[in-house]
Amino acid sequence: MAIRVVLAEDNYLLREGIRQLLETSDEIELLESCSDLPALEHAIEEHNPAVVITDIRMPPTGTDEGLRAAERLRAERPEVGVVVLSQYAEPEYALALLEKGASGRAYLLKERVSDIDQLVGAVREVARGGSVIDPRVVEVLVAARSAVRDSPIAQLTPRERDVLQQVAMGKNNAGIAAALFLTERAVEKHINAIFSKLELSEEPDVHRRVKAALVYLSSQH
Repeated sequence: MAIRVVLAEDNYLLREGIRQLLETSDEIELLESCSDLPALEHAIEEHNPAVVITDIRMPPTGTDEGLRAAERLRAERPEVGVVVLSQYAEPEYALALLEKGASGRAYLLKERVSDIDQLVGAVREVARGGSVIDPRVVEVLVAARSAVRDSPIAQLTPRERDVLQQVAMGKNNAGIAAALFLTERAVEKHINAIFSKLELSEEPDVHRRVKAALVYLSSQH
């Protein structure tokens, strides 16, 4: 029995290309193809598909419509699988898609959709409750995790990270002490430890605070 699929992609040429590919597969019954989130939601209500293939960014806002559709389906129709298509290997979107569970979810780069076997394989996998993550996205995720682990910020204690966060917000020692319920002397000790661990010990204090703040802010991306 063919897997019942609804497709949502705002780029006409890509949507038509995917539609034609899917229609060559005996495993897929394409019920409808849509160009925006409202049309996708209507198609889901009308056809009750087993799997939705959706772009991440579509009208009306062109931001995260595909992720919102996946989240709504998880709440209202948890049995429906979702294959999300993305132009880029964006780990934050993959993590958002999988935040509440990987079951029945796939994240593929659009460059893969020309490989009908890979696309149909992802549809088949999510239809039975499995998950598929594009290998390129996994590589980016691993690299990001390694970068965080190798960051000097990883050497700081949780309290030192709290203090550094306050430094990055531009607060002086008195302001940090008040915010974290510490004495100014304790704040001073934490800041000296931060400067030492971040290897900022040989510069004027104001420059060290600025550089420490920049190290902290860069670690948040």
